[in-house]
Amino acid sequence: MRILLVEDTAGLAEAIREQLQDEGYAVDWVQRLGAADSCLQSTHYDLLLLDLMLPDGSGLSFLQQLRLSNTFLPVIIMTAKDQITDRISGLNAGADDYLVKPFDLDEMIARVAAVARRYSGNPNPNIVLGAIQVNLAEKTVYHAEQPVELTSREWAIFETFIHHPGQLLTRSRLEDALYAFGAEIESNTVEVYISRLRKKLGKGCIETVRGMGYRMLRR
Repeated sequence: MRILLVEDTAGLAEAIREQLQDEGYAVDWVQRLGAADSCLQSTHYDLLLLDLMLPDGSGLSFLQQLRLSNTFLPVIIMTAKDQITDRISGLNAGADDYLVKPFDLDEMIARVAAVARRYSGNPNPNIVLGAIQVNLAEKTVYHAEQPVELTSREWAIFETFIHHPGQLLTRSRLEDALYAFGAEIESNTVEVYISRLRKKLGKGCIETVRGMGYRMLRR
């Protein structure tokens, strides 16, 4: 899952980014709304973590404009504003959740995962795909009742399929799930991880649609 983090306080942003990356998420961090807008125009994101008080404007106004464009991107607000009226304003502007600073990083991870599950159409963290059983909250995978160990990048690819059940995903879409800006991407990176997932979860779990992409089968 690829996340855009918009936060102008460097120390906090670095801590958030490190925690998210430890959980296997790809994170792009910017400090201004102008840069955030450029990122959203050029890259597919699965979630936006948005500060409200930024050097070049109001995060709340930015969110309102985002929703007016009919964008369904999940958004979690992060702010020091802790009044009930502030929370109501944020949620009414289109936020999916609201974190008051300072917040616990483990709680943030849990909220990110919960919002992502809601947008995938299944708020239940327990998912069954044939012989594959997954707990998205605990990041555990079983195949034929046997535990499967996935690396962080294998999980990033796998989770992207889980959040888009039955959908055809292009190679570039899967690359977005793996890397933040500036990371080196080799031409066969996605194919390598697809091959590894097939070895661990069964050859028939992921279908290749030649020239178009990949699809995780639901059976």
